[in-house]
Amino acid sequence: MSPAVTLFLIVVSTALAGSVTIKTLVFPTATSTSYAEMIPQRPMNLTAFTLCMRVATELSGKREIIFFAYRTGSHDELNVWRELDGRLSFYLAGDGVLFKVPDLGALITHLCVTWDSTSGLAALFLDGKRSLSKIYRKDHTVSPGGRVILGQDADSFLGSFDEKQSFVGEICDVNMWDTVLPDSVIICMFAGKREPRGNVFDWDSAELELNGDVEVATREL
Repeated sequence: MSPAVTLFLIVVSTALAGSVTIKTLVFPTATSTSYAEMIPQRPMNLTAFTLCMRVATELSGKREIIFFAYRTGSHDELNVWRELDGRLSFYLAGDGVLFKVPDLGALITHLCVTWDSTSGLAALFLDGKRSLSKIYRKDHTVSPGGRVILGQDADSFLGSFDEKQSFVGEICDVNMWDTVLPDSVIICMFAGKREPRGNVFDWDSAELELNGDVEVATREL
């Protein structure tokens, strides 16, 4: 495995064209060694959150795909998956909440998940369109002290990766807030708006550590 590379992602605005160019991560092949670790801006003891990202993958069939994995020493605190049957899901230290949605593919998709501990309300957004609400893990708290990785699911603390669950494709614009954002804000972010900045993860200034075969490219929103 190649040595880890630390990368600071800085957004570049092109004023004349009115466009924004961001860094994006490309995972070209299935492996048990390639991943990117994200460094949070604050401890991840969360009673609510909005987590958004832009993803594309051509993996199909009965294949699990991990998008986002946050694990402490003892639990998978927050994982976002595509399930064997194509449903999208997220898990908070136990059984998950699953949503039947259109299949992901080669076209970049804006994916968000939201959850609030007080009400238990959980929802998913694809390209600004909101799912139904589900009640999930009411009164739960996400625990701090773990590590966040893109591209692999850690069955131990940053280890025991399974190639058959690895992410293959492109992922970028991973942002997270410690609150549930209004639907209108998520719709505007799908359209390319860069506010509000994530206060747990802000892709435009995020620190990443790259391991294995992960390529960095740029793309215009």
